[in-house]
Amino acid sequence: MINRMVLLLGCIALLLLSWNAVLNMSNPVEAQSKLIDLAETEITRGTYANAIPFLVDAAKYNTDKTPYTQERLKMVYLQLGKTQEYVKVLKTQTANNNCPAEVYSEFARYYISQNKLRDALKTLKLGIERTNDESLRNYYEQQRYAFNLGRDVYDDVTAFLNGGIQVKKNNLWGIANGKGKIVIPCEYAQISTCDKANKGCAVALRADGMLVTVNMSNNTIAISDMAVKRVGNLSQNIVSLQLTNGNWIIADSNLATNNEEYEGIGTTANSAVAVMRSGKWGVVSLNGETIVPYEYDEIIMDELGCCYAHNAVFARKDGKVYLFADGSVLPGTYEDAHSFTDAGWAAVKNDSKWGFINTAGEIQIDYQYDDALSFDQHVAAVKQGELWGYISVYGKFAIEPQFLAAKGFSDKSAPVLTEFGWQFITFIEN
Repeated sequence: MINRMVLLLGCIALLLLSWNAVLNMSNPVEAQSKLIDLAETEITRGTYANAIPFLVDAAKYNTDKTPYTQERLKMVYLQLGKTQEYVKVLKTQTANNNCPAEVYSEFARYYISQNKLRDALKTLKLGIERTNDESLRNYYEQQRYAFNLGRDVYDDVTAFLNGGIQVKKNNLWGIANGKGKIVIPCEYAQISTCDKANKGCAVALRADGMLVTVNMSNNTIAISDMAVKRVGNLSQNIVSLQLTNGNWIIADSNLATNNEEYEGIGTTANSAVAVMRSGKWGVVSLNGETIVPYEYDEIIMDELGCCYAHNAVFARKDGKVYLFADGSVLPGTYEDAHSFTDAGWAAVKNDSKWGFINTAGEIQIDYQYDDALSFDQHVAAVKQGELWGYISVYGKFAIEPQFLAAKGFSDKSAPVLTEFGWQFITFIEN
């Protein structure tokens, strides 16, 4: 027993002497190398705890061997279950502008293992910014589209406009916000989209047939006994209203109208609107300028009636769809199309498959999907087989097909149809 104690004390004394000799070396490279050698001896013996002080001191030097020292120190900390110390080394490494891409990836994987996706994505974005590494960018794309599924369920929904969305429950309509939470209760026979004018409001048809405008607190701010068959959508303080004779008029949010009747009219978007006259459709700006002449069988509108974005609009004639951009018809036609949004490429159909183009008519993602919606917030809903998912601008699935139906994103949320009804998914990333 005494001999073992003497031997142990001798080893400790030898280590202290070696350590002291190293610290007194004038050459930092030699000093660091000696500390690493001492640490490696302890690691080989399996006495990891004894290696820590050598590696900690070795990591204080700034030489070509410092990154290797940090890697060995992380390994030792993990062997001993010292995760806090392991993370501290990772933070030290990623604080260096010259940190290699694989360290950012390692740090991100650690955060993901701890269910800290936001921290992982923040780390990956920092690494991409500093290294422009393709593998980091791919890893980020794989992780960035994780989402939560909200608990609110609706019988039907439309699409987002101005940060709100029409939702239906128990056969009545209301307005929800970007996350699917009710703003205006589902208590109306019909309701328009909300509008940012007048601090936010919507035009609604009550169950008793009375036409009203309500604000976001569901207080009535205008009322009319006008006989209306259908309420269109409110945007830029203009709402379309279908009369009982089938014609349409426009009104403002105070329900004032000039009583001019139209055969058909869409929803104002980007100061332009689709209008039907003498059986033909065209597009006009709010100042009266003709964007598309009244020569077409149909103007391609989204489900809310919007048709115009990025100075581009689709029009159908004799079964073919044409693209107008900056007032001119571009070469080529399509079988079908969905209008551009404010946020991305448009979905177009040819040879029974859907792909995506920019406003110059250039193919960005080839025709390959059974159905598709235009891009919103860097993702697009696409149908593959019987299910819907979402792709990124790289043409890869951001969210694998798993929904019965899907719609566009707004404020990083989108309505999807599940077996329970319409629910909202929200990206976890801020």
